[in-house]
Amino acid sequence: MRTKSSKSNTSNNSTLSRGTGGRRTLAAVALLAASALTLTACGGDGDSEGGKKPVVDVSTGADSGKVATVLDKEFEKPDLVLTDTHGKKYDLREETKGRPTLVYFGYTHCPDICPLTMNNIAVAKKALPKAEQDKLKVVFVTTDPKRDTPAELGKWLKGVDRDFTGLTGEFATIQAGARQLGISIEPPKKDKNGKIVSMHGTKVIAFSPKTDGGYVLYGEGATAADYTKDLPKLIKGETP
Repeated sequence: MRTKSSKSNTSNNSTLSRGTGGRRTLAAVALLAASALTLTACGGDGDSEGGKKPVVDVSTGADSGKVATVLDKEFEKPDLVLTDTHGKKYDLREETKGRPTLVYFGYTHCPDICPLTMNNIAVAKKALPKAEQDKLKVVFVTTDPKRDTPAELGKWLKGVDRDFTGLTGEFATIQAGARQLGISIEPPKKDKNGKIVSMHGTKVIAFSPKTDGGYVLYGEGATAADYTKDLPKLIKGETP
């Protein structure tokens, strides 16, 4: 069962409460959070204690089996113009207007969350009828633009789904676009082992073909089965 929440861009420091009965329950303070997203170092060392938890807990899910949150107030699609894998300008609003769209911010050198998320979506997409597959837009925006060149992005996405769109550009532009969706990303940096990691929110945001607004959020715990179940409704702009 999915619950609804309101969103605001005024704070990134609230948390989700731990619910029961298979529900994702928002704590009252989370209503002030920027869609209650999580900043995670993909493939990093986790927290300062060496664990595998997010480096910064902006929020945590209430139930790992219930990964979607339907927003009462939709996010406006960001005015984001970047470069696609062919080296051409890509205007997110124009290119995805009136199309069911999933947007995710991540990077190709991530060894865990990013490839898992994108592959789960790819598996679910392949389960759709061809006509619905053609309607769906999946956009992967890099959080590591220095390494994720158009060519690198294109090569990586070919191993996931050739029809997925990869975008890169200036980090400041990407960060500003992510911020419009309440997603925090930080410049890539080396961890204590000298490995470059990127800390970023790990939510997938679904945009409605009816309103072009972002109205459903998926956490990193979403499985291929979750997307397979929900995509037919998302493509129609319905609430999953």
